[in-house]
Amino acid sequence: MKKRRVVVTGLGAVTPIGNDVQTFWKGLLEGRNGVDLITYFDTTKFDTKFAAELKNFDPSIYIDKKQIRRMDRFTQFALSTSAQAIDDSRLNLEKIDLERFGVIYGSGIGGIKTFEDQNFNYFTERNPQRINPFFITMMIADIAAGHISIRYGLKGPNYSTTSACATASHAIADAFMLIERGNADLMICGGSEAAITELSIGGFNSMRALSTWNDNYKKASRPFDKDRSGFVMGEGSGTIILEEMEHALDRGANIYAELSGIGLTADAHHMTAPDPEGYGAVRSMREAILDADLKPRDIDYVNAHGTSTPLNDVTETRAIKTALGEHAHNIHVSSIKSMTGHLLGAAGAIEAISTILTLKNDIIPPTINLENQDPDCDLNYCANKPVYTMVNAAIS
Repeated sequence: MKKRRVVVTGLGAVTPIGNDVQTFWKGLLEGRNGVDLITYFDTTKFDTKFAAELKNFDPSIYIDKKQIRRMDRFTQFALSTSAQAIDDSRLNLEKIDLERFGVIYGSGIGGIKTFEDQNFNYFTERNPQRINPFFITMMIADIAAGHISIRYGLKGPNYSTTSACATASHAIADAFMLIERGNADLMICGGSEAAITELSIGGFNSMRALSTWNDNYKKASRPFDKDRSGFVMGEGSGTIILEEMEHALDRGANIYAELSGIGLTADAHHMTAPDPEGYGAVRSMREAILDADLKPRDIDYVNAHGTSTPLNDVTETRAIKTALGEHAHNIHVSSIKSMTGHLLGAAGAIEAISTILTLKNDIIPPTINLENQDPDCDLNYCANKPVYTMVNAAIS
Protein backbone atom coordinates (compact mmCIF):
# COMPACT_ATOMS: atom_id res chain seq x y z
CA MET A 1 0.00 0.00 0.00
CA LYS A 2 1.36 3.40 -1.00
CA LYS A 3 1.92 5.73 1.92
CA ARG A 4 -0.05 8.95 1.80
CA ARG A 5 1.82 12.20 2.44
CA VAL A 6 0.92 14.34 5.44
CA VAL A 7 1.16 18.12 5.77
CA VAL A 8 0.53 20.75 8.43
CA THR A 9 -2.33 23.16 7.65
CA GLY A 10 -3.32 24.71 10.99
CA LEU A 11 -1.63 25.82 14.22
CA GLY A 12 -2.75 27.05 17.65
CA ALA A 13 -0.85 27.80 20.85
CA VAL A 14 -1.20 29.22 24.34
CA THR A 15 2.17 29.42 26.08
CA PRO A 16 3.96 31.32 28.85
CA ILE A 17 5.32 33.73 26.21
CA GLY A 18 2.19 34.24 24.11
CA ASN A 19 -1.45 33.20 23.89
CA ASP A 20 -1.55 32.75 20.12
CA VAL A 21 0.88 31.41 17.53
CA GLN A 22 2.01 34.79 16.24
CA THR A 23 2.78 36.15 19.72
CA PHE A 24 4.45 32.88 20.73
CA TRP A 25 6.70 32.92 17.65
CA LYS A 26 7.57 36.60 18.12
CA GLY A 27 8.43 35.85 21.75
CA LEU A 28 10.73 33.01 20.74
CA LEU A 29 12.65 35.20 18.32
CA GLU A 30 12.91 37.98 20.89
CA GLY A 31 14.22 35.56 23.51
CA ARG A 32 11.27 36.41 25.76
CA ASN A 33 11.50 34.83 29.21
CA GLY A 34 8.23 33.31 30.47
CA VAL A 35 9.50 32.40 33.94
CA ASP A 36 8.32 34.31 37.01
CA LEU A 37 7.27 33.81 40.61
CA ILE A 38 4.28 31.49 41.09
CA THR A 39 1.02 33.38 41.64
CA TYR A 40 -1.42 30.44 41.83
CA PHE A 41 -0.69 29.46 45.44
CA ASP A 42 1.40 30.37 48.48
CA THR A 43 4.90 28.98 47.90
CA THR A 44 6.27 29.78 51.37
CA LYS A 45 6.86 26.12 52.27
CA PHE A 46 7.99 25.04 48.79
CA ASP A 47 11.59 24.61 47.65
CA THR A 48 10.72 26.07 44.23
CA LYS A 49 8.85 29.37 44.13
CA PHE A 50 8.78 30.06 40.38
CA ALA A 51 7.37 28.62 37.16
CA ALA A 52 6.32 29.66 33.65
CA GLU A 53 2.62 30.49 34.06
CA LEU A 54 0.32 31.73 31.31
CA LYS A 55 -0.17 35.49 31.38
CA ASN A 56 -3.60 37.09 30.77
CA PHE A 57 -5.16 33.92 29.43
CA ASP A 58 -8.90 34.43 28.82
CA PRO A 59 -10.75 31.21 27.91
CA SER A 60 -14.01 33.12 27.35
CA ILE A 61 -12.61 34.27 23.99
CA TYR A 62 -13.11 30.70 22.77
CA ILE A 63 -15.46 28.95 25.23
CA ASP A 64 -18.90 29.68 26.66
CA LYS A 65 -18.63 30.85 30.29
CA LYS A 66 -20.98 28.14 31.56
CA GLN A 67 -18.80 25.50 29.91
CA ILE A 68 -15.63 27.01 31.36
CA ARG A 69 -16.85 26.23 34.89
CA ARG A 70 -17.18 22.59 33.88
CA MET A 71 -13.64 22.26 32.54
CA ASP A 72 -10.23 21.97 34.11
CA ARG A 73 -7.71 24.51 32.81
CA PHE A 74 -5.92 21.92 30.68
CA THR A 75 -9.13 21.39 28.70
CA GLN A 76 -9.68 25.14 28.41
CA PHE A 77 -6.18 25.42 26.96
CA ALA A 78 -6.82 22.57 24.50
CA LEU A 79 -10.13 23.96 23.23
CA SER A 80 -8.65 27.45 22.87
CA THR A 81 -5.71 26.31 20.76
CA SER A 82 -7.92 23.99 18.70
CA ALA A 83 -10.20 26.93 17.91
CA GLN A 84 -7.13 28.88 16.81
CA ALA A 85 -5.94 26.00 14.62
CA ILE A 86 -9.33 25.47 12.97
CA ASP A 87 -9.52 29.18 12.20
CA ASP A 88 -5.93 29.16 10.91
CA SER A 89 -6.62 26.19 8.62
CA ARG A 90 -9.52 28.00 6.90
CA LEU A 91 -11.45 24.72 6.88
CA ASN A 92 -15.09 24.84 5.86
CA LEU A 93 -16.46 22.08 8.08
CA GLU A 94 -19.66 21.94 6.04
CA LYS A 95 -17.63 20.72 3.07
CA ILE A 96 -15.44 18.25 4.96
CA ASP A 97 -16.27 14.58 5.60
CA LEU A 98 -16.36 14.75 9.41
CA GLU A 99 -16.26 10.96 9.67
CA ARG A 100 -12.71 11.17 8.30
CA PHE A 101 -11.65 13.99 10.65
CA GLY A 102 -10.34 12.82 14.02
CA VAL A 103 -8.70 14.02 17.24
CA ILE A 104 -5.76 12.66 19.19
CA TYR A 105 -4.98 14.95 22.08
CA GLY A 106 -2.70 14.21 25.01
CA SER A 107 -2.02 15.33 28.54
CA GLY A 108 0.62 14.07 30.91
CA ILE A 109 -1.63 14.23 33.97
CA GLY A 110 -5.00 15.72 32.97
CA GLY A 111 -7.01 17.71 35.48
CA ILE A 112 -4.72 17.62 38.50
CA LYS A 113 -6.01 20.95 39.87
CA THR A 114 -9.54 19.55 39.74
CA PHE A 115 -8.30 16.43 41.53
CA GLU A 116 -6.64 18.51 44.25
CA ASP A 117 -9.72 20.70 44.74
CA GLN A 118 -12.20 17.82 44.93
CA ASN A 119 -9.89 15.85 47.20
CA PHE A 120 -9.90 18.82 49.57
CA ASN A 121 -13.70 19.16 49.32
CA TYR A 122 -14.22 15.52 50.24
CA PHE A 123 -11.70 15.19 53.04
CA THR A 124 -12.73 18.44 54.73
CA GLU A 125 -15.85 16.64 56.00
CA ARG A 126 -15.40 13.16 54.46
CA ASN A 127 -18.68 13.83 52.74
CA PRO A 128 -19.15 12.52 49.18
CA GLN A 129 -21.97 15.01 48.68
CA ARG A 130 -19.32 17.73 48.49
CA ILE A 131 -17.82 16.22 45.30
CA ASN A 132 -18.59 18.17 42.13
CA PRO A 133 -20.81 16.19 39.71
CA PHE A 134 -18.39 17.17 36.93
CA PHE A 135 -15.35 15.93 38.89
CA ILE A 136 -14.63 12.88 36.72
CA THR A 137 -15.30 14.55 33.37
CA MET A 138 -13.13 17.51 34.37
CA MET A 139 -10.23 15.34 35.54
CA ILE A 140 -9.75 12.53 33.02
CA ALA A 141 -6.95 13.11 30.52
CA ASP A 142 -8.96 12.14 27.42
CA ILE A 143 -11.71 14.71 28.03
CA ALA A 144 -9.88 17.35 25.97
CA ALA A 145 -10.05 15.13 22.87
CA GLY A 146 -13.71 14.49 23.62
CA HIS A 147 -14.60 18.18 23.95
CA ILE A 148 -12.79 19.05 20.71
CA SER A 149 -14.64 16.27 18.89
CA ILE A 150 -18.03 17.34 20.26
CA ARG A 151 -17.48 21.01 19.51
CA TYR A 152 -16.74 20.45 15.82
CA GLY A 153 -18.66 17.24 15.20
CA LEU A 154 -15.52 15.29 14.36
CA LYS A 155 -16.38 11.59 14.08
CA GLY A 156 -13.02 10.10 13.11
CA PRO A 157 -10.54 8.39 15.47
CA ASN A 158 -10.62 9.97 18.93
CA TYR A 159 -8.44 9.27 21.95
CA SER A 160 -5.75 10.61 24.27
CA THR A 161 -2.06 9.84 24.64
CA THR A 162 -0.24 9.90 27.98
CA SER A 163 3.50 9.35 27.97
CA ALA A 164 4.99 12.06 30.19
CA CYS A 165 7.21 14.48 28.23
CA ALA A 166 6.56 12.60 24.96
CA THR A 167 2.75 12.84 25.24
CA ALA A 168 2.08 15.47 22.55
CA SER A 169 4.76 14.06 20.26
CA HIS A 170 3.04 10.67 20.45
CA ALA A 171 -0.31 12.31 19.67
CA ILE A 172 1.20 13.90 16.56
CA ALA A 173 2.87 10.63 15.55
CA ASP A 174 -0.33 8.63 15.95
CA ALA A 175 -2.30 11.20 13.96
CA PHE A 176 0.35 11.05 11.23
CA MET A 177 0.11 7.26 11.02
CA LEU A 178 -3.69 7.28 10.82
CA ILE A 179 -3.65 9.69 7.89
CA GLU A 180 -0.71 7.95 6.22
CA ARG A 181 -2.46 4.56 6.23
CA GLY A 182 -5.82 5.99 5.09
CA ASN A 183 -7.92 5.89 8.29
CA ALA A 184 -8.47 9.65 8.23
CA ASP A 185 -7.95 12.67 5.98
CA LEU A 186 -7.53 15.25 8.73
CA MET A 187 -6.49 15.07 12.39
CA ILE A 188 -6.40 17.60 15.21
CA CYS A 189 -3.50 16.64 17.47
CA GLY A 190 -1.34 18.04 20.23
CA GLY A 191 -1.15 18.27 23.98
CA SER A 192 -2.20 20.38 26.94
CA GLU A 193 -0.97 20.71 30.52
CA ALA A 194 -2.02 22.81 33.52
CA ALA A 195 0.10 21.33 36.28
CA ILE A 196 1.48 24.35 38.14
CA THR A 197 -0.24 23.20 41.33
CA GLU A 198 0.79 22.47 44.90
CA LEU A 199 0.97 18.70 44.47
CA SER A 200 2.84 18.95 41.18
CA ILE A 201 5.47 21.40 42.37
CA GLY A 202 5.78 19.58 45.71
CA GLY A 203 6.08 16.21 43.99
CA PHE A 204 8.76 17.31 41.55
CA ASN A 205 10.60 19.01 44.41
CA SER A 206 10.53 15.74 46.36
CA MET A 207 12.20 13.94 43.47
CA ARG A 208 14.67 16.85 43.10
CA ALA A 209 13.86 17.44 39.46
CA LEU A 210 12.98 21.16 39.59
CA SER A 211 15.44 24.00 39.78
CA THR A 212 15.40 25.78 43.15
CA TRP A 213 17.35 28.83 41.99
CA ASN A 214 14.85 31.19 43.65
CA ASP A 215 17.25 34.13 43.94
CA ASN A 216 17.88 34.14 40.16
CA TYR A 217 14.77 32.46 38.79
CA LYS A 218 14.79 34.31 35.45
CA LYS A 219 17.96 32.40 34.56
CA ALA A 220 16.98 29.07 36.10
CA SER A 221 15.99 27.45 32.79
CA ARG A 222 19.38 27.23 31.11
CA PRO A 223 19.71 24.18 28.84
CA PHE A 224 23.24 23.04 28.00
CA ASP A 225 24.76 25.48 30.53
CA LYS A 226 27.20 24.02 33.04
CA ASP A 227 25.31 25.72 35.91
CA ARG A 228 21.92 24.16 35.11
CA SER A 229 20.28 22.57 38.14
CA GLY A 230 16.87 21.27 37.07
CA PHE A 231 13.87 22.07 34.90
CA VAL A 232 11.33 24.85 35.31
CA MET A 233 7.63 23.94 35.20
CA GLY A 234 5.54 25.52 32.44
CA GLU A 235 1.94 25.23 31.28
CA GLY A 236 -0.05 25.68 28.10
CA SER A 237 -1.15 23.90 24.96
CA GLY A 238 -0.27 23.38 21.32
CA THR A 239 -2.58 22.19 18.54
CA ILE A 240 -1.62 21.08 15.05
CA ILE A 241 -3.92 20.16 12.18
CA LEU A 242 -2.46 17.43 10.01
CA GLU A 243 -3.98 16.78 6.60
CA GLU A 244 -3.44 14.36 3.74
CA MET A 245 -1.51 16.30 1.11
CA GLU A 246 -3.88 15.84 -1.84
CA HIS A 247 -6.84 16.73 0.38
CA ALA A 248 -5.05 19.95 1.37
CA LEU A 249 -4.06 20.81 -2.20
CA ASP A 250 -7.58 20.18 -3.50
CA ARG A 251 -9.05 22.76 -1.15
CA GLY A 252 -6.22 25.28 -1.65
CA ALA A 253 -4.98 25.06 1.92
CA ASN A 254 -2.02 27.01 3.26
CA ILE A 255 0.66 24.36 3.88
CA TYR A 256 3.23 25.15 6.56
CA ALA A 257 5.41 22.06 6.20
CA GLU A 258 5.36 18.34 5.51
CA LEU A 259 5.59 15.84 8.35
CA SER A 260 7.60 13.17 6.59
CA GLY A 261 8.86 10.77 9.24
CA ILE A 262 8.51 9.64 12.85
CA GLY A 263 10.46 7.46 15.26
CA LEU A 264 9.01 5.75 18.35
CA THR A 265 11.35 4.03 20.83
CA ALA A 266 11.98 3.38 24.52
CA ASP A 267 15.11 3.57 26.67
CA ALA A 268 13.95 0.60 28.80
CA HIS A 269 16.47 1.94 31.32
CA HIS A 270 15.18 3.81 34.40
CA MET A 271 12.04 5.46 35.78
CA THR A 272 13.42 9.01 35.47
CA ALA A 273 17.01 8.95 34.16
CA PRO A 274 17.78 8.67 30.43
CA ASP A 275 20.03 5.96 29.08
CA PRO A 276 23.58 7.30 29.62
CA GLU A 277 24.40 6.92 25.92
CA GLY A 278 20.99 8.22 24.81
CA TYR A 279 20.28 5.10 22.76
CA GLY A 280 16.50 5.55 22.87
CA ALA A 281 16.83 9.02 21.40
CA VAL A 282 19.42 7.81 18.89
CA ARG A 283 17.09 5.11 17.60
CA SER A 284 14.07 7.43 17.42
CA MET A 285 16.01 9.99 15.37
CA ARG A 286 17.42 7.32 13.07
CA GLU A 287 13.96 5.81 12.57
CA ALA A 288 12.44 9.23 11.80
CA ILE A 289 15.15 10.03 9.26
CA LEU A 290 14.75 6.63 7.61
CA ASP A 291 10.95 6.93 7.60
CA ALA A 292 11.28 10.31 5.89
CA ASP A 293 13.55 8.78 3.25
CA LEU A 294 16.31 11.20 4.23
CA LYS A 295 19.95 10.88 5.26
CA PRO A 296 21.53 12.30 8.43
CA ARG A 297 23.34 14.90 6.27
CA ASP A 298 19.94 16.26 5.17
CA ILE A 299 19.08 17.49 8.68
CA ASP A 300 19.71 21.20 9.25
CA TYR A 301 18.25 21.72 12.72
CA VAL A 302 17.23 19.82 15.86
CA ASN A 303 14.69 21.36 18.22
CA ALA A 304 16.00 19.68 21.36
CA HIS A 305 14.21 18.33 24.41
CA GLY A 306 16.77 20.46 26.28
CA THR A 307 15.25 20.29 29.75
CA SER A 308 18.03 22.07 31.68
CA THR A 309 18.56 19.01 33.87
CA PRO A 310 22.07 17.72 34.54
CA LEU A 311 21.43 14.32 32.94
CA ASN A 312 19.23 15.12 29.93
CA ASP A 313 21.32 17.79 28.24
CA VAL A 314 24.51 15.73 28.17
CA THR A 315 22.86 12.50 27.06
CA GLU A 316 20.77 14.31 24.44
CA THR A 317 23.89 15.95 23.03
CA ARG A 318 25.54 12.55 22.91
CA ALA A 319 22.49 11.09 21.17
CA ILE A 320 22.43 13.79 18.48
CA LYS A 321 26.11 13.19 17.76
CA THR A 322 25.60 9.44 17.54
CA ALA A 323 22.52 9.72 15.31
CA LEU A 324 23.94 12.32 12.93
CA GLY A 325 27.64 11.47 13.13
CA GLU A 326 30.13 14.18 12.19
CA HIS A 327 27.29 16.12 10.58
CA ALA A 328 26.03 16.96 14.09
CA HIS A 329 28.72 19.65 14.29
CA ASN A 330 27.39 21.30 11.12
CA ILE A 331 23.81 21.78 12.29
CA HIS A 332 22.03 24.09 14.72
CA VAL A 333 20.35 22.90 17.93
CA SER A 334 18.22 24.91 20.33
CA SER A 335 15.86 24.47 23.27
CA ILE A 336 12.81 26.72 23.60
CA LYS A 337 12.34 25.42 27.17
CA SER A 338 14.85 28.11 28.09
CA MET A 339 11.97 30.55 27.45
CA THR A 340 8.77 28.57 28.04
CA GLY A 341 9.83 26.21 30.78
CA HIS A 342 8.86 22.54 30.47
CA LEU A 343 5.21 22.09 29.49
CA LEU A 344 5.33 18.35 30.26
CA GLY A 345 2.57 16.70 28.16
CA ALA A 346 2.26 19.80 25.97
CA ALA A 347 5.99 20.28 25.37
CA GLY A 348 6.12 18.19 22.20
CA ALA A 349 3.30 20.20 20.65
CA ILE A 350 4.66 23.71 21.14
CA GLU A 351 8.14 22.51 20.18
CA ALA A 352 6.75 20.94 17.01
CA ILE A 353 5.02 24.24 16.22
CA SER A 354 8.29 26.08 16.79
CA THR A 355 10.06 23.64 14.46
CA ILE A 356 7.35 24.03 11.79
CA LEU A 357 7.70 27.82 11.93
CA THR A 358 11.48 27.49 11.72
CA LEU A 359 11.06 25.53 8.47
CA LYS A 360 8.50 28.03 7.20
CA ASN A 361 10.55 31.14 7.99
CA ASP A 362 14.18 29.94 7.95
CA ILE A 363 14.75 31.36 11.45
CA ILE A 364 15.95 29.28 14.40
CA PRO A 365 14.90 30.42 17.90
CA PRO A 366 17.70 30.82 20.43
CA THR A 367 18.56 28.98 23.62
CA ILE A 368 18.53 31.83 26.15
CA ASN A 369 20.46 31.89 29.44
CA LEU A 370 23.29 29.91 27.85
CA GLU A 371 26.22 31.78 29.40
CA ASN A 372 28.73 29.07 30.36
CA GLN A 373 28.36 26.18 27.95
CA ASP A 374 28.93 22.76 29.48
CA PRO A 375 32.09 21.25 27.90
CA ASP A 376 30.19 17.98 27.53
CA CYS A 377 27.54 19.81 25.51
CA ASP A 378 29.66 20.69 22.49
CA LEU A 379 27.19 21.45 19.70
CA ASN A 380 25.93 24.77 18.30
CA TYR A 381 22.95 25.66 20.53
CA CYS A 382 22.15 29.12 19.08
CA ALA A 383 23.10 30.81 22.32
CA ASN A 384 20.94 33.84 23.18
CA LYS A 385 20.27 34.97 19.59
CA PRO A 386 18.09 33.62 16.78
CA VAL A 387 19.88 32.28 13.73
CA TYR A 388 18.77 33.25 10.21
CA THR A 389 19.64 30.37 7.90
CA MET A 390 18.08 28.05 5.32
CA VAL A 391 16.35 25.10 7.04
CA ASN A 392 15.05 22.38 4.72
CA ALA A 393 14.68 19.49 7.16
CA ALA A 394 14.42 19.49 10.93
CA ILE A 395 13.84 17.13 13.83
CA SER A 396 11.70 17.94 16.85
